[in-house]
Amino acid sequence: MSRATFRTPSALPGFGLTFGFAWLWLTLIILLPLGGVILWAGSLGVERLIQIASDPRTLAALRVSFGLSLLAAALNAVFGLILAWVLTRYDFPGRRLVDAAVDLPFALPTAVAGIALAAIYAPNGWIGALLPFKVAYTPLGIFVALVFIGLPFVVRTLQPVLIDLDRELEEASATLGARRPVTLARVILPTLFPALLVGFALAFARAVGEYGSVIFIAGNVPYVSEIAPLIIIMKLEEFDYGAATAVATIMLLISFTLLLVINLLEAWTRRRLGHVS
Repeated sequence: MSRATFRTPSALPGFGLTFGFAWLWLTLIILLPLGGVILWAGSLGVERLIQIASDPRTLAALRVSFGLSLLAAALNAVFGLILAWVLTRYDFPGRRLVDAAVDLPFALPTAVAGIALAAIYAPNGWIGALLPFKVAYTPLGIFVALVFIGLPFVVRTLQPVLIDLDRELEEASATLGARRPVTLARVILPTLFPALLVGFALAFARAVGEYGSVIFIAGNVPYVSEIAPLIIIMKLEEFDYGAATAVATIMLLISFTLLLVINLLEAWTRRRLGHVS
C-alpha cells in the first residue's frame, strides 16, 4: 500500500524554499488583509453583525450584486464560448482586430467604461434612444456593465483549451456517424467544461466586486439599483468602519462559498474526464 507523500516529485530542487515563499507571499498579500477585515467585523459582536446583515437596504444591495453577477457570468459563459470558438477555429478578415478588442475591458479604466456605457445606453444615447425600454440607471444597466467587464475572462480562459483540443476527436466522431450536435454535446463540451467553469468563476468574481463601471450606469436607487460595494463606500464616508467591514465580510463569505462550490464542481469534472489534478 502506497503512502501519500507531502513532496511532489520534480526534476527541479527547491520544493521547501518555494513552498515556504508561496505561503509567505499568499499570507502577506491575501490572508492578512482579509483576516484583518474579518477580525474587525467580528469585534462588532454577533448582535450588531446580525443587525447589519438583516438591514433591508443591505440585503437588497446584496441581491442585486450577486444576482446580476451570476446572470452576467452565465451569459458570458455562453457567448464567450462562441466568441472563443470563432476566434480559434476560423480565419476571417479583421480576426486579429476582434481578438485585440476582447482585451479592451482589461485595459480601459473602469470609470471610463462606466461613463461610456451610461452615455451610450442613456435614454438620449446612441443605443438607448433606439430601445423601447430603459437600460441606463436600472438593474439592466448594471447587468450590461457586468457583462462588459466579465467577457474577456471567459474568452481568454477557453482559447488555449480550444487551441489544444485535438480535432481528430471530432473527425473520429463524424466518422462513426455522429451528427454535429451530438459531437458538440458528447465530445467538445465535456472537454471544455472545466475551463468554462473557471472562466465563469473568474467573470463572477470580477463582477461581484465591480464598482467603477457600474456606479455611473446603475442609477443607485436604494432597494432597486444599488450595489453592495456602494453600501461599503457609503459606510466608509460616514466613518462607520465597523459596518463597512461587516458588509465586506458578508460579501467575502458568500463569494468564497460560491467559488468553492464552483471549484469543487470543476475538480469533479476533471476527475470524471480522467484528468489528474
